[in-house]
Amino acid sequence: MIVALALAVCAAGAAGWGGRLRYEATHDDAASFARTRDDALAAGEQAVQNMNTLDHRSLEKGLDSWEQSTTGDLHSQLVDGRDAFAEQIAAAKTVSTAKVLSGAVTELDQRAGRAGVMVAIRVTVTAPKSEPAVKESRLLGSLTRTADGWKLSALGQAPVGGTGG
Repeated sequence: MIVALALAVCAAGAAGWGGRLRYEATHDDAASFARTRDDALAAGEQAVQNMNTLDHRSLEKGLDSWEQSTTGDLHSQLVDGRDAFAEQIAAAKTVSTAKVLSGAVTELDQRAGRAGVMVAIRVTVTAPKSEPAVKESRLLGSLTRTADGWKLSALGQAPVGGTGG
């Protein structure tokens, strides 16, 4: 009887301890920060890939993807310049495909809903009667959290070269 009672107390203690550890893990600020960072990185990498992929044969779909990946001034610029850009791509008959090589979050402000990413990408551009041109580059993106998730609000080339000193 005493052994059974001791085992029951031990089992209850272990269950309580396990529950406490689980609660702490799900409410841990570090875990929340890591999830937010991972979400921002995944969205940033996908958006950069989307912005560097465009096929003249499915131009509207590609441009829609660009707009769905962006917000703020970048989004406005894409919407305003859409028709002119579509004409240029249709005339050139190019196909651009992008592959993300690696990416990292460079900054993250959870409260403000802002993040920065650096993405290394390989873009292959194929034009009619030409060999594919391959270019690798590093891009810096700014992300803004929206009701629909993280979106690119700015995108540009990362500086190249040493840090001098």
